Amino acid sequence: MIKLQTPVEEVRSRIDMGYDDRILVVGSCFADNIGTKLKNAAFDVCVNPFGTLYNPVSICNSLQRLASGIPFGPSDCVPMGAGAGLVCSFSHHTSFARADEASFLEYANASLDQAADFYKRCNKVIVTLGTAWCYRFNENGETVSNCLKRPAAEFSRYRLSVQETQLLLDLMVKRNPDKEFIFTVSPVRHLKDGAHGNRLSKATLLLALDGTLASNPARTDYFPAYEILDDELRDYRFYAEDMLHPSEVAVSYLWERFKSFCIPESEKEKLLENEKLFRRSQHRSLH
Repeated sequence: MIKLQTPVEEVRSRIDMGYDDRILVVGSCFADNIGTKLKNAAFDVCVNPFGTLYNPVSICNSLQRLASGIPFGPSDCVPMGAGAGLVCSFSHHTSFARADEASFLEYANASLDQAADFYKRCNKVIVTLGTAWCYRFNENGETVSNCLKRPAAEFSRYRLSVQETQLLLDLMVKRNPDKEFIFTVSPVRHLKDGAHGNRLSKATLLLALDGTLASNPARTDYFPAYEILDDELRDYRFYAEDMLHPSEVAVSYLWERFKSFCIPESEKEKLLENEKLFRRSQHRSLH
């Protein structure tokens, strides 16, 4: 029979993930996808408590903030640009923006308090890296999670080196000896960096992860979401209308592969039942 795919080899993770685990999921859009699937299947999970994050610096900083629990204050508040009339911070996705400082701080710190408490007691962390490209706020040199639609002249764009990226990933693991990490690289294309720039970015992340996994084999593993979408599902029908993000079909396929990757057989029956219950809860009566 003619082969119509180049399948990515299915492997079992060194790290099992079950219903007794507390799981933090952070990072790029794919973290939101997998985190939502875990939540719908009734796992004990906290997903992106600062909103979607893309670069390793921001992800590393977010874990440090969860570990410290230091609340956000007036000095963290930043007016958004483009006439938005909203307030956010350089540590958050714009989905956290609110009409004024008081409202933003109340919302951001409520999310932080809840997530910091969860993080101290969680034992598994899923990290999805989106890009090695970062933006530095020129005024104070801070690498931001989001430019908040402010003028481009206020920022300097730079790409992390492989060594810088691995140092950040190693720090995540070493600072949290009580946690196991599953890393993945987002299959979402960052074409704002240019097609070649996107490839360089993904290569940087992959090379850095390879070093971190080799240095910390007992508590880390890698799920090949990027390779599955790029090699195995190599067709635009597996992308959303923007041709950058995976389609719902692709996300569902990646979820099935993720379940085979790290969820033990002993949990599969409970997982399937929870997924059925969730689907039933989404059905609306016609009358």
